[in-house]
Amino acid sequence: MSIRMHCFLWNFRQFFRILTHAKTVQPQSSAKAFVSNSSHQPFAERLQILARNLWWTWNPQAQEIFRELSPLTWERSNHSAIDVLHEVSHTELAARLHDSDFQKKVHRVLEEFESYMQTGDTWASRHPQKLMQPVAYFSAEFGLHESLPIYSGGLGVLSGDHTKSASDLGIPFIGLSLFYRNGYFQQHLGPDGWQEESYPLYDPVRLPLELVTREEGGRLLNSVEIGHSTVYFQAWRLRVGRAFIYLLDTNLPENDRHFQGLTGHVYGGDVDTRIGQEIVLGIGGVRFLRSMGIEPSVFHMNEGHSAFLTLELLREQLKQGKNLEQAQKSVSARCIFTTHTPVPAGHDRFSAEHLHDTLGRFWNDTGLTGEQLMSYGRIDPSDRQEMFTMTVMALKMSRSANGVSELHGQVSREMWKELYPEKALRDVPIGHITNGIHTPSWATAKAHEFWNKRIGVDWTAKLMDSQFWGKMENGEIATDGELWALRYALRRDLVEFVRQRLRGQFARTEGEHSSIDRTLSSDTLTICFARRFATYKRAPLVFRKLDDIISLVNDPNRPIQFVFAGKAHPRDHEGKRYMQSIIEMTRHPQLVGKVVFVENYDMNVARHLISGADVWLNTPRRPLEASGTSGQKTVIHGGLNFSIMDGWWPEGYNGTNGWSIGDDTAESDLGLQDDKDFDSLFRTLTERVIPEFYDRNAQGIPEAWIKHIRSAMHSLVPVYNTDRMVAEYFNEYYSRPQHS
Repeated sequence: MSIRMHCFLWNFRQFFRILTHAKTVQPQSSAKAFVSNSSHQPFAERLQILARNLWWTWNPQAQEIFRELSPLTWERSNHSAIDVLHEVSHTELAARLHDSDFQKKVHRVLEEFESYMQTGDTWASRHPQKLMQPVAYFSAEFGLHESLPIYSGGLGVLSGDHTKSASDLGIPFIGLSLFYRNGYFQQHLGPDGWQEESYPLYDPVRLPLELVTREEGGRLLNSVEIGHSTVYFQAWRLRVGRAFIYLLDTNLPENDRHFQGLTGHVYGGDVDTRIGQEIVLGIGGVRFLRSMGIEPSVFHMNEGHSAFLTLELLREQLKQGKNLEQAQKSVSARCIFTTHTPVPAGHDRFSAEHLHDTLGRFWNDTGLTGEQLMSYGRIDPSDRQEMFTMTVMALKMSRSANGVSELHGQVSREMWKELYPEKALRDVPIGHITNGIHTPSWATAKAHEFWNKRIGVDWTAKLMDSQFWGKMENGEIATDGELWALRYALRRDLVEFVRQRLRGQFARTEGEHSSIDRTLSSDTLTICFARRFATYKRAPLVFRKLDDIISLVNDPNRPIQFVFAGKAHPRDHEGKRYMQSIIEMTRHPQLVGKVVFVENYDMNVARHLISGADVWLNTPRRPLEASGTSGQKTVIHGGLNFSIMDGWWPEGYNGTNGWSIGDDTAESDLGLQDDKDFDSLFRTLTERVIPEFYDRNAQGIPEAWIKHIRSAMHSLVPVYNTDRMVAEYFNEYYSRPQHS
């Protein structure tokens, strides 16, 4: 073994030693269990360890164990392994394990989990470059599973998928975020179709969290300065396979009531709440890592919310005696930044007065002036009217920056070119790494079973193998009939899921509906649209010429049907009106039962829609979709994308693996653009999508449609996944040598 490999393994072990150094309130779930021979522990203890590691969220066999223990609790808790084990006593569990078949299932899953945790043979271990210390990945939200509702939407889901792939690849990885005790809101539709919000309080005991404590006992507390106040926070540890996420929490008796609720809601409150949360995340996150003895190899800012971390790193360098230029170089050498927002209005901005009020006490400790502070967030430091922009600071204080698709990289270079007046537009130092998805998390149990049988249980290890997925084109992996059977099974699952959900919705708002059992059809071409209800995503576009769509929906021979879902931000009233217009369509006499809206969109609802959709519809105003990943999730299920040429689709579309709407031009008149895009959408539906779905051979199989599925799987599955994405981050950004 080389000296370099010896060093790598020693540092990797040190990483885990540091992370497990602090005691937790659940000592039975210590990571030490994964380093020892855990197979000698009782099944009950090993199941507790498994339940507290979100590895089970991307393993259907593990999920089935918890579901089988208590199907009712599993459903009522939105699929929480922790809640199931709270419900099932040790006595009951011991009795259930006397069932030899069930015990074998548990044994197989535990062996697989423990092998995963202990193996040293990973992508990272085989890579010529090694990370001596972990990546510290800061994100305002992490979407990991529906049972842990501390995420809002796409940014959080991307962060969660990033974490899971870092674990799968064996990259030392730590996520930093906030613990939102009230999470993101639960959505309910009023009788008039208006979105209403409620905020449940989540108990950490019922979540897979471990309170981080000091070795000598008691909570591990850190603090930040906000205005004239010292705000204390504790941290909760989440285990995600081999990766860790720490959630910072200000709900402590040491804090004033105002600050106790600071971390309560995802993106909640006013500008004071926003800047306070970002101080805790950025400055507090660095201080937490220091208190744990962790020196990251790189600080990765996922969007600008955490950019205050660069100020804390700067303060540290100045305290060590470096001059300002040296300190800035040292900070930028250790930081990278990913931007997700393609419009200027979407980036956090703060006035000089606001910044001085909240950060003045912190900044005074650096010995620098208030104007020097503002200069980090201004494009033109001499412009005293310019507000402080978090993205500007992140760009100035990072060694590398990237957008999340090729088109978004171009848009970002154009947006921030004033920061680099000496450079040509093409040389503005903002690259791109196109987003992907964590395929094992989004593949349903039926999809896992399908690929397990045809490829093998290790099929998820082949996600970056384009040559292997090329076998889809010639039928080596699955026959046309098998793919068509999969599509029917998944469409049936969606139909029955929607009917079940609508019973609850209608019981609350409209009373019993005898038509529910006739809602949707498993024989009908199913088009799904599910995402955040921001106006630029144009959910109502498909109904722009209503009579035309009604004629397609009610075609007696070749009908179509639509399933919608999504949430609007509580303060986005235009987005809520868009949603209300969709609800009105579901009540139109000629669309009832054929156009539906499923309320309270979350990862569980998304999984049903992306798997059941024949066509995934995406209609944003170009170029406002930075990347988008929802359409990438449908491909492993045999779904096809039908999208505006925005985000990732211009890279993914090849003419045979789905369909495009419009072209890459944009009209200044938005109404004219909407007309053009609808006309393109309608023409493609009637001339290509619908005929190819319903044109069947003698065996009842749509051969042209299946060819599209094969092309999509070959061209998209091995590219648009987070294994490829995280490997790119590793190669292009994480493993780059530092120069302090």
